[in-house]
Parts: sequence; C-alpha cells; structure tokens
Amino acid sequence: MEHLTSLSLWAPILLSAVIVFVLSSVIHMAPLWHRNDYPPMPRESEVLDALRPLGIPPGSYMIPRAGGMKEMKTPEFQERLTRGPVLLMTVLKNGPINMTTPLTLWFLFLVLVAYLTALVAAHTLYYGDSYRHVFKVVGLVSFLGYALALIQNSVWLARPWSVTVKGLIDGLIYAAFTAGTFGWLWPR
Repeated sequence: MEHLTSLSLWAPILLSAVIVFVLSSVIHMAPLWHRNDYPPMPRESEVLDALRPLGIPPGSYMIPRAGGMKEMKTPEFQERLTRGPVLLMTVLKNGPINMTTPLTLWFLFLVLVAYLTALVAAHTLYYGDSYRHVFKVVGLVSFLGYALALIQNSVWLARPWSVTVKGLIDGLIYAAFTAGTFGWLWPR
C-alpha cells in the first residue's frame, strides 16, 4: 500500500481549519461554558486607579519577581511573597480590543495543527484507509495539537483547572471535527 504526501491533503487541511475556526467562534461567543473563565476582579475600579498612573507597558509579568535563585531564598523576598499579592499578570495595549490579529493568528495556528496532523497521517495511513481508522489517527494527533499543552498552564501558571478542562473539551471537539473532515475527504 502506498502512503500519501501531506501536500495531497490540502483540502482536508484547509476545510478542517475553517470548520474549527467557525466552531471555536461559536463556542467562545455563545454563552456556554467559557462565560466565567475570567471572573471580575474584586474592587476593579480601585485596582485600575492604582495601576493606571504606573504606565505599565504591555507584557507578561510576575510579581514579586526575584532576580535569581539566590534572591528567592532571601528573607526579604520571602517576606514579599508572604505579604502579597503574588501575581502572574498580562497587560494588554490600552484602547479597544482589535480582534483582527488574534483571529488571524488563531486561523494560522489551526492550519498549522491540521498540516502537522496531515503530515503524521500521510506517514501512518494509506490510500483507501477506512473512515474509522483515519478518524482515530487524525483525532488523536489533532487533539494533541489543539489541547494537550493547555495542561501546563494549570501546572505552572496557576490557571484554574476548570478553565483548562474546558479548553481540553474544546480541543476534543475541534479534534473530532478535524478527524471527521479528514475521514470524509481521505483519498480512496
């Protein structure tokens, strides 16, 4: 039996990326399970009023932050941790949120996951493989691409496990649609 090339799979690559793009938009815009991923900050207006004069540039920050392992062990740094607050914080650019760049990058990410999935599928599956076999291989590989790395956000960045589990469920849904698209369009 002959293996395919990933280039012969551009139809399912692009179509699955479009389907997952639309599906993810519906999941995140509809008031489903992501509505409470980011609860309101207690005393938000006071927090904003305190932070605004500092002019913090966009970026990701850890507060308090030690300069190295040696400083982390000092009583002064331990006191800063104890006093708190201890934050992992992302600061965005001021002004209205422009979704063009994130949505473009998201679509490119979906194409990348579908392409890498096709690359694995092209080297493990054959022309004429059954829908079920294609679905299993493509579903597993695409799930790994869409979702598995989200776990490290809960492990290292203290993201609530409930948010990570919802992201894993999203990834499972995206993988199922990707697998279905590849299974449907698999060369016979």
